[in-house]
Amino acid sequence: MEPVGTLGHLVLHVGPVQLTGVILTTWIIMLALMLFAFFTRNLKLIGGSCQTILESAIIAAQNTIEAVLPRHAELVFPFITTLWVFILISNLSGLIPGVDSPTSDLSVSSGLAVLVFLSVHWFGIKSQGLKKYLYHYIKPTPIMLPFHIISEISRTLALAVRLFGNIFSLQLVAFFVLMIAGFLVPVPLLMLHIVEAIIQAYIFGMLALIYIAGGIQYQELKIEKEEGEKL
Repeated sequence: MEPVGTLGHLVLHVGPVQLTGVILTTWIIMLALMLFAFFTRNLKLIGGSCQTILESAIIAAQNTIEAVLPRHAELVFPFITTLWVFILISNLSGLIPGVDSPTSDLSVSSGLAVLVFLSVHWFGIKSQGLKKYLYHYIKPTPIMLPFHIISEISRTLALAVRLFGNIFSLQLVAFFVLMIAGFLVPVPLLMLHIVEAIIQAYIFGMLALIYIAGGIQYQELKIEKEEGEKL
């Protein structure tokens, strides 16, 4: 096993397999999140300031999800919250010198977008059943089937490219500014990176939540309409 390059562009050769710095950073983030979840599984009834901040963040995330999807907030809360936390930490990891943010790699952002794509169908089928969920693809007419498919594929691509483009361009701008101006302007650049990292994580999670809510609520509206007609 021979490491090559800095951590940002590190390549570990393990036989025929190459592990890049982005992959290693992603694994480190996942391991850190799992350890954090393990050590915070038994919180005190009255905790300190750190627990208060954590609880406030969880409540804020729960309220946001309930505002979009009130009936199924508990169902999608773990997925959306994990998505928010992972993307935020991945975005912020680019602040570490020599480390490339995982979300600045198109393969990572594409993987997250595909995960959202699959989750839309998973939660839709889980909440309404396979037959009822698939039925909306041919409504109001079977001619709409290819348009529904194209719409879902295009929004998945847009989701991946949006996250990748914003984080990659932010790191690229930071690199050129530091090359030209040196380290005389690190603080404003640092604040810009932090704000953009938070915004992009929030947008990605909200879009995922809206897509999931669209798949679930379509079926709910259809059921409510059918029940109203029966009455």
